[in-house]
Amino acid sequence: MKAETIMLAAGGTGGHLYPAEALAQELLNRGHKVIIVTDKRGNAFKQLGDKVQILCVRAATFKPGIASKIKAIGDILIGIGQAAIMLEKHRPALVVGFGGYPSYPTMFAAQHLGFKTLLHEQNAILGKANLHLADRAIAIATSLPDTRGIKPANQGKVTVTGNPVRAAIRAVRGNPYPDPNGTFGIFITGGSTALTHIFNETVPEALHLLPDDIRQRCHVVHQCRDVETEATAERYRKAGVKAEIKSFFNDMPERLSSCHLFIGRSGASTVAEIAMVGRPAIFVPYQHADRQQYLNAEMLASTGSAWVMPQDSFTPVALAKQLEDLMKNPALLENAAKAAKACGQPEAVKNLADLVEKKLM
Repeated sequence: MKAETIMLAAGGTGGHLYPAEALAQELLNRGHKVIIVTDKRGNAFKQLGDKVQILCVRAATFKPGIASKIKAIGDILIGIGQAAIMLEKHRPALVVGFGGYPSYPTMFAAQHLGFKTLLHEQNAILGKANLHLADRAIAIATSLPDTRGIKPANQGKVTVTGNPVRAAIRAVRGNPYPDPNGTFGIFITGGSTALTHIFNETVPEALHLLPDDIRQRCHVVHQCRDVETEATAERYRKAGVKAEIKSFFNDMPERLSSCHLFIGRSGASTVAEIAMVGRPAIFVPYQHADRQQYLNAEMLASTGSAWVMPQDSFTPVALAKQLEDLMKNPALLENAAKAAKACGQPEAVKNLADLVEKKLM
């Protein structure tokens, strides 16, 4: 196929960034030129080095208060203007949007300037940005069958591609599930917001409640915000549990691969990566009004590969009971790992790139 210029619009959380990064690498491998338009957090794509051109536009989300809403509208309008200039300069053959408010100015400008656009939805429910853009898109790629929120009139545009996962995560898919009878590795991530405190407080307290012989087997790897690492480490010390606490781990794929159990939120990319590697998980969905994370988690829970604990039920006593039950039943964990891996989508990035190239014709 003739090499083309393809523009990707993504930003915000890893749930939008990682699929875009995976697609960018695949398109580069196929000889295309890739331009990524994001918000001020453009350094999130630094792993791609100088292989892609990274451009930034102004973007904003609506927060409470009239002044905040007026400012957000102004920022979005500026972003649309910036995106329009970039689009006219680079003339991409296709613009792919990954949802989230940072993608909206670029996708809106592209659609109203007559550029072909394709949307990718990572979650089980069509996100707000993609919902507003779906009518003008020529194609909608979804991670899951029966994605909610897509109008009947747009169902003909839908292709289930799966959710692309970073190459580094795909690379450890073949690693076997470690023997759960000895040292028991627990890997915890809570996200980048202040709401991570629920993991920082609940998990150490739950481990402290475990019987001594079970607690002493535990080894925790816990990612949390930098301002909370010291306090979290102290909680584990008081609980008598070996733990590595950092705000960022450079070897995330290896950490995920070597763990026996994951505990954390159930954003779309997190769920996709857990399934790709094949590890049991306890998910505590972030309580969005649209229940996106709950539905993401249920996708794995329904196969027996994960357990869902609503945030208001995620207490030290409840978690301690769940952990004790799991650690006493290694066969259950091994079966859960197999079930999780069966849900992985190793062909997702190829499927999405194939769809992109199909729409270039």
